Amino acid sequence: MKTLVALFNALIMSITLASCATPYMATGIKIGEVTDSEAIVWVRLTENEKRVDFGAPMPQVSYTLASTGEPLVDMEYRQPDAVPAVEFPNGSSIDTIEGAVPGAKGTVRVRYKPEGDTEFKITPWHKVDPKADFTQQFRLLNLMPARKYVIEVEYGARKNQNLKTLSGTFRTAPATDTIVPVTFTVITGQRYPDRDADDGFKIYGQMQSLDPDFFVHTGDILYYDQFAKTPALANWHWQRLYSLNSAVEFHKNVASYFMKDDHDTLVNDSWPTMETTFMGDFTFERGLEIFREQVPMGDKTYRTVRWGKDLQIWMVEGRDFRSPNTMEDGPDKTIWGAEQMAWFKRTVQESDATFRVLISPTPVVGPDRPNKNDNHANNAFAHEGNLLREFIASQENMVVICGDRHWQYVSVDQTNGVKEYSSGPASDEHAGGWSNDMVLPEHTYLNVIGGFLAITVERQDRSPILIARHYGVDGEVLNEDRIVAH
Repeated sequence: MKTLVALFNALIMSITLASCATPYMATGIKIGEVTDSEAIVWVRLTENEKRVDFGAPMPQVSYTLASTGEPLVDMEYRQPDAVPAVEFPNGSSIDTIEGAVPGAKGTVRVRYKPEGDTEFKITPWHKVDPKADFTQQFRLLNLMPARKYVIEVEYGARKNQNLKTLSGTFRTAPATDTIVPVTFTVITGQRYPDRDADDGFKIYGQMQSLDPDFFVHTGDILYYDQFAKTPALANWHWQRLYSLNSAVEFHKNVASYFMKDDHDTLVNDSWPTMETTFMGDFTFERGLEIFREQVPMGDKTYRTVRWGKDLQIWMVEGRDFRSPNTMEDGPDKTIWGAEQMAWFKRTVQESDATFRVLISPTPVVGPDRPNKNDNHANNAFAHEGNLLREFIASQENMVVICGDRHWQYVSVDQTNGVKEYSSGPASDEHAGGWSNDMVLPEHTYLNVIGGFLAITVERQDRSPILIARHYGVDGEVLNEDRIVAH
């Protein structure tokens, strides 16, 4: 009897200790949606201090034909009538495959203050949400413009017990009437297997060395297509990428705005009513939810932010409202949807910023490959694309930045003169889809290479100027383009 009591007490003790185990933050923090008075801090608690290391098992996916159940061998990638089956080899699980970072319960709060101040403001304690991959988001209000803020994320299994701290910094936007230089960086196409450094991607260190005021990810943050056949595996994609040290270090010190595209929503070239069995139990609707859980995000995924007197940016939503790519083109076919288009035109016309910059997940100008049907630069959405380019051309000092394409370029639309900058992919390994000898009349710069785009808006001899620089993955400047405001 004594033995049973001892075993029972030992079991209770082990459960109690497990429930009180101090969690970690192996996936870091993300600071986003910064304005001149607000910011959102994203946090996630983890069971372990570090990710499951490289060389651990990877999930294996096989497919059968939906209509017959026959195995599919050498199938065309992303075949819509394929049914996936996922296997975890060698006794592995969702928590032990390469890059896995299991979440943990616990409580979190954020301390924040302008750099140099002595006292922190402190948010209330909040528990992380197990249904949202153990994440929590904190909206910081009443911030001061054009200030560098210090934050301390305090966390533990229970509030005020055995706490740990993760620190970070970010800058708030200048007030609307403030003339001050602003620099930001832009990337796209960040595929985990194409990373080019032991700790992730070289570009993060190179971008951080520029000390940017903020950062924009235009989408294709990760690629669900091959493995994300369940919501849990979709979350694993975020875990394995944002536990890489290069991303952790960057995002705890640079404010970010995240946009999504097809590969971080569901699958290549996807739209809301798309019918496919290729992604198994993972759906378009769940993809929308997971995106908002995994990045700091406000009320809407399309938004505009002012950074001082000389810069305003628009970041648009390209997946939620789009018509099927296969639909016949015409006035009713849309990528943005009527409400977003009306909002865009109205807010652009209301703006008195010197430079106005549209940041789009997909190309508006291009040129793109003729067989693509997914963006405003090709014939599939030509009607809306023409209307959009005509509107942008009617505005002074307005340019476009786009993601999605796996090569860098600067192009000028031959009909109306709209200029577009493509950031190119996050690594050289992910570059492709075009060739350097395919220089078309639209191109003023073309380079099939990885890297990032940096934009600086400043004044020279009292004249506002926008400077766009394309960088390679090692930080070398590959092209510089200047626009003087008129």
